Amino acid sequence: MKVALVQDWLTEIGGAEKVFECFMELFPKADIYTLISHDRVINDLRIDKTKLKESFIADLPFGRSKYRNYLPLFPKAIESFDFSGYDLIISSSSSVAKGVLTNSKQLHICYCHSPVRYAWDLYHQYLKESKLNGFGIKKWLVRHTLHKLRIWDVISANRVDHYVANSYYIRRRINKVYRRESEVVYPPVDINRFELCEDKEEYYYTASRLVPYKKINLIVEAFSNMPDKRLVVAGMGPDFKKIKALAAPNIEMKGFVSNEEMLSLMKKAKAFVFAADEDFGIIPVEAQACGTPVIALSKGGTKETVVDRISGIHFNEQSADSIKEAIDKFEKTSFDPKKIRENAERFSKGRFKDEMKTYINKKIEEFKHA
Repeated sequence: MKVALVQDWLTEIGGAEKVFECFMELFPKADIYTLISHDRVINDLRIDKTKLKESFIADLPFGRSKYRNYLPLFPKAIESFDFSGYDLIISSSSSVAKGVLTNSKQLHICYCHSPVRYAWDLYHQYLKESKLNGFGIKKWLVRHTLHKLRIWDVISANRVDHYVANSYYIRRRINKVYRRESEVVYPPVDINRFELCEDKEEYYYTASRLVPYKKINLIVEAFSNMPDKRLVVAGMGPDFKKIKALAAPNIEMKGFVSNEEMLSLMKKAKAFVFAADEDFGIIPVEAQACGTPVIALSKGGTKETVVDRISGIHFNEQSADSIKEAIDKFEKTSFDPKKIRENAERFSKGRFKDEMKTYINKKIEEFKHA
C-alpha cells in the first residue's frame, strides 16, 4: 500500500510529534504532509525532505514564524493537498489534519489528540484569557473565525473512516463533538530514557510551559502558603514574570533548563505536581518512569495515568486549597518507587507501536473485504 502521514504542523517537539515519530517508524517509506514545518524539528525527527510536503501557508508572509495568524486558512490549506495516489492515509490531529480529502477507495485512520480545544471546550476560556470578550472588530473576527471553524470541524469529521483516541477522556470528547466512536490507544512515552531512582530529596517539582491553562500559578500559590515545603519550578512562557511575583522564598523558579537538568530534577524530586486538565499529559508518566510519585488533577489524562495512592495522589479541583490538601495526603502516604515505575511501563513506546500496528492491519483487512 502507498501510505501518506499527515500532521497538523511540525514546528516544535511535543507529545503529538512523538506520536508522529512512531508512525514514521511504522511506515518508513510514507510521504509526509503538514501545514508548516521548522528545520530544527525536521532534523530532530530525521525526516527526509524529499518526502515532505507543506501547504501554501509556508509561502505566505511570516508563514513560518506566525503561522497561527493564518488560522482562517487552515481548512483550505489542508484540503489543498492531493491524496489521490495513496491507499492509506494516517492523520495525527488536534486541529485540521483529519480534514484531508479522500475518496471511497482510500482508508483514512485518524489518531485524534483532541477536537480543536480552543474552538470547543476551551472556547470561552480562550476568549477570556486572550481578552477577546466584549465588542470590537478584532474580537468579532476571532469569534466569527472560530464559529466557522466549528462548522468545518464537524463536517470534516465524517471524512475519517476510523478514529483512535489518545485516552478515554478524549474518546468521550470525540463522541460529544463528532458523534463518532473511537478506539483508545495511549500515546507513547520513551520510558527507557528515564531511570528508576529510589533515593529522593526533600523538594517537590513541577515543569511546564508557563501558559494559563497549565495552572502553574495555582501550584505556586499553594506552596507559598506552605513555607516549610520546597518547590522547584522549571519552564518558560508568557506567564513567567507573573508567576514569579507570586513565589515565596521556598519556591525556586528555574526558568529554562536543559534536558539533562530536567531529568535530574525529575528523578530526585519527592513528588511531581501537575494541575493541568490535559488530554493525556506525557510528563507525569515520565515522572513515574523515574519512580517519582505524581500529585495530579483527577480529570483528563492524569485521571487515567496516575493511580491514586499507588503512583500518586489525586485532587479534585483546580485550586490552591485542593493542591494543599493533596500535599497533606501525600505526606501521610507511603509509596514504592518500583510500583510507580511499573505503572509507567503501561505507556511504553514499544507497546504503542504494537497496538497501532495491530489496529491498522485489522482495519486494512476489513477495508479490503468490505
